[in-house]
Amino acid sequence: MQPIKIVPARERITATLRKAILAGEYQSGQELSLTQIASDLGVSRTPVREAFQTLAAEGFIDLRMNKGAIVKNIDEKFVTDHFEMRILLEGEAVYRATNRHYDVSKLLADCQYAADNPQKFSLQDYTALNQQIHTSIWKAADNQRLYELLKNFWNGPSVSDGNELTHHLISVQEHIKMLTLMKSGNAKEAREVMTDHIKRSMNNILQSFQDRKL
Repeated sequence: MQPIKIVPARERITATLRKAILAGEYQSGQELSLTQIASDLGVSRTPVREAFQTLAAEGFIDLRMNKGAIVKNIDEKFVTDHFEMRILLEGEAVYRATNRHYDVSKLLADCQYAADNPQKFSLQDYTALNQQIHTSIWKAADNQRLYELLKNFWNGPSVSDGNELTHHLISVQEHIKMLTLMKSGNAKEAREVMTDHIKRSMNNILQSFQDRKL
């Protein structure tokens, strides 16, 4: 299995907070303390501050001078719009990567290893592998602007039922199916699998969002 690249702290934190807001873990109007979040995540204040700046630019939060941030009004429409953009952009990325004959052999082997050896994978391992698959496809699409846009929509694995391991195992199987199609050069069907993959994440997040409103 190939080594999994470490994602910069600011990107990991941004994705973590983005997912938490989309899932309703942080409610509209709630104050986010830079110091508290840094402590909770076990990091310094600097990458959290950078994550706040990114999320403010994306419309998730309003920054407060020296006081952290306030979550903006996030509703089901906001969540749906977010994932619809991911579907459009990631669908195009996988289509382009396939037509550029991107060699997915290593990614496919890593996914198959994960599927065959679930006891050897922690949830952190699955999360890292998941991100490596997606970001590798973005890069293979060979469009820097597309890559940057996709980084701004990344929210990581989306789980609503509390059974993260089950979610990751399903995700691995979806990745195997998509990568197999890419390897055979079937760009159209690979895009369809990516679409279904992200729609499942969207439905999980929407369910979590709705459950937290009850």
